[in-house]
Amino acid sequence: MSVNYGSKRIVVGAHYGLRDWLSQRLTAVIMAIFTIVVLAQVLLSKGPIGYDKWSGIFASQPMKMLTFAVILCLLWHVWVGMRDVYMDYIKPVALRLSLQVFTIVWLVACSGWAVQVLWRL
Repeated sequence: MSVNYGSKRIVVGAHYGLRDWLSQRLTAVIMAIFTIVVLAQVLLSKGPIGYDKWSGIFASQPMKMLTFAVILCLLWHVWVGMRDVYMDYIKPVALRLSLQVFTIVWLVACSGWAVQVLWRL
């Protein structure tokens, strides 16, 4: 015979920890690899490094897509970090929600700007 001592208690947010930790590490690794690839292209190129060299590195469509994927990783990395900082240190709910909405709007605007910059080359 089973005894029920009340409803099961669900702690909100407790299941996010591992997923957020892994997403931060994965996005950091992707950004580090991308940085090494771009630095290798710059350091191994001959001649002066100017606009033409930078434009050449990012001119191909695959490089634009890869760069945009890294920008999305950066945006996700920032969102997870800022959200955790807000949840840990900003106690008034209205202020925390306002900061989170501002951060989302800012990150969406940055992604739009990144698309504009990448595909203008």
